[in-house]
Amino acid sequence: MAKKYIILDTETTGLEVLQGHRVIEIGAVLMNDRKKSKEHFHTYLNPSRLIDEEASKVHGIMNEDLLNKPAFDEIAEEFLEFVDGSTLVIHNAAFDIGFLNNELKLASSKYPMLQDICEIEDSLAIAKDKFPGQRNSLDALANRFEISNYDRTFHGALLDANILADVYMMLTGGQSKFEFSANSMNLNNQNNDSGNKISKDGLNLKLIKADKQDLKEHEMRLLDIEERNSVRTLWREIH
Repeated sequence: MAKKYIILDTETTGLEVLQGHRVIEIGAVLMNDRKKSKEHFHTYLNPSRLIDEEASKVHGIMNEDLLNKPAFDEIAEEFLEFVDGSTLVIHNAAFDIGFLNNELKLASSKYPMLQDICEIEDSLAIAKDKFPGQRNSLDALANRFEISNYDRTFHGALLDANILADVYMMLTGGQSKFEFSANSMNLNNQNNDSGNKISKDGLNLKLIKADKQDLKEHEMRLLDIEERNSVRTLWREIH
């Protein structure tokens, strides 16, 4: 059975959970076969405290926006049911997991911690491994992968979860398979003179070009390999 992947993000009243800051928005998107589905979990929350002004400048959520929203304990069971048994993909996972686990503790001592019912995958760690020494914020990655069909005036949990889903697919190799329409290729069970050529018509393929920083990091990596192994790397032979 394919793994259940859920891309998740939160917005909070501030940056430090130990200072009593709370979750005010949760956005989570279910992925099926490495494609975003329409199934999602989204809620705003009343944190029973004020939002830091600097936090509001980032996500655009104001104190008055949350006055009639539910408390976390009112949505906790629905949230746990949605994520149970999944692999949670989160950018800078320690931040969101820390806040969500704190909310679960405050809601009930009977609730599990997220790492007890889910696998946690940190897309920031993946990005740092793939692009060492570069900016790997969600915005930076979206720009690098030319993911631009979103309004980024403010950050929002569901918005960022959708962007992260696109980023995560690019970080981990794109979609697992392409779907071809019946008229995009003409194959039969026997070899024929056409050589089983596949038409590229209708495919939305994205070209990603290395920028100057990417090329610099690549060159540094090649030099490191050559110095440690006293060899000329294969990549220098490819033209």
